[in-house]
Amino acid sequence: MSEIIKILKFEEGYRAKPYIDTEGYPTVAYGIKLGPRGCPISNYTFTVPEVVGSVWLETLLSNNRLQMNAMPGIVDALRHCNEPRSDILYSMAWQMGVEGLAGFKNMLALISQENFTAAASSMLMSKWARQTPNRAKRHADVMRSGSYESYRGVII
Repeated sequence: MSEIIKILKFEEGYRAKPYIDTEGYPTVAYGIKLGPRGCPISNYTFTVPEVVGSVWLETLLSNNRLQMNAMPGIVDALRHCNEPRSDILYSMAWQMGVEGLAGFKNMLALISQENFTAAASSMLMSKWARQTPNRAKRHADVMRSGSYESYRGVII
């Protein structure tokens, strides 16, 4: 069974009130981008109840999956993934956008070759891993092992 919702809720955390994320984007709930980088947070004067944030999360995640299924490199990689590995690709697309995930061409090719150890190493040599090292390490561990073990005690 997929654990993507639990993974995203853990990785993103929940904030009912809009905030500026580490990349300068106004964001709310479970890491949902609200507007362009640099937009003043004072433009966003609302709060999002967690139940609404959960619905947004599920809806936007479904949208991401549709976008991912339109990108041949991602589709091919997903064909070679078990559920934990697929969840990691979904999480990466959530964090950096589907286009951002598509930019990991080497990693996706390695996954398509089922070279998961090299794919995990490729993940850790990226700007993304330097920006979010703990998340990247957990994700690389799942990609390497094919299990949720690195999330033991958190989601399992």
